[in-house]
Amino acid sequence: MRLEARTSVSRLALFGAPFGAIVVTLAVCALLVAWAGAPVGRAYLLLLEGGFGSRFAWSETLTRATPLMLTGLAVAVAFRTRLFNIGAEGQLYLGALAAVAVGGQVDGGMPAWVTSLPEAAQMWVLFAAMVVAGMIAGALLLLVPALLKLRLGVDEVVTTLLLNFIVLLLVSMMLDGPMKDPLAMGWPQSVALVPELELARLMERSRVHSGLIGAMVLAVLVWAINRFTVFGLQMRAVGANARAAAFAGMPVARVTVLAALLSGALAGLAGVVEVAGRTGYLTLDISPGYGYAGVVIAMLAGLHPLGVVAASIFVAGVLVGADGMSRAVNVPNTIADVIVAVALISMLVATMLARYRVRFDRIRFDRGGRAG
Repeated sequence: MRLEARTSVSRLALFGAPFGAIVVTLAVCALLVAWAGAPVGRAYLLLLEGGFGSRFAWSETLTRATPLMLTGLAVAVAFRTRLFNIGAEGQLYLGALAAVAVGGQVDGGMPAWVTSLPEAAQMWVLFAAMVVAGMIAGALLLLVPALLKLRLGVDEVVTTLLLNFIVLLLVSMMLDGPMKDPLAMGWPQSVALVPELELARLMERSRVHSGLIGAMVLAVLVWAINRFTVFGLQMRAVGANARAAAFAGMPVARVTVLAALLSGALAGLAGVVEVAGRTGYLTLDISPGYGYAGVVIAMLAGLHPLGVVAASIFVAGVLVGADGMSRAVNVPNTIADVIVAVALISMLVATMLARYRVRFDRIRFDRGGRAG
């Protein structure tokens, strides 16, 4: 058995691959639901209703999808240039830490450098500084593994993954030390942001905030960069074959560094958005794994920025819906993680089969019984 590249790839096959992957995912996970002793049809209906069946369900799904869009975009940008960023989780936390450091209340008020500005400009300047600080923190964190890869050939998968744990330890130290909120009654959390820096709510009596719109706009911008700019062409070329791109005169190192900065900045922005849009302060459990889920989302989307939006909503809906389903039919809510994982594998296989065909070669035996 061997794989043979198709001479022409059908657009219909590529478009239908995600839908085929979803059908396969539902069929495979139905066996697990039935194994748990729950009615498959009702379990899936509850999953759908829990994620998308009401105003509240949509609000929770979109709230959880917002950071997933940003981490998914971060991973997609890096993977496009074959810079395998597995450190979006750490970049998210460092971005959140930087945001709180800039926008956190000092003695119940704003930092002194802000109060010295004209009153009309104070909030705008402080908000911009908070966002920029979070993006720079995430960008610099990914820049280190990128430079190690370019200069010393160090595997960025290892360095980005290990940096996640280093950042979490740093955040823990800061939350138990200089950035700890004295009013938190011993709980390890940072001081709260200045209330005026919190993102506006898009729906009344919900947690959906304006960061959702920002994430969608950024997805369109990243798509436009990939599709219409020289830098986007260079990223695709470096990702396809770095040696060929260098032979063609493209600055491979510069493209990789710029892609790393953009990827890290997007992940850092996810941390800023979580703090400013949902919690108002930083804790060690602000992310239930959004950075790692970004890898799954980017692969589900085929590294397409607009596909990241759809994949984020799908994954968020599954995660939110699984909570209600587990309570109603007594199925472990970890089934959501299984669904997402199986969806990723199915998507990769479906995309592969759209681009390659499976060939079975007959094994011929000579008179001596040897395979030829």
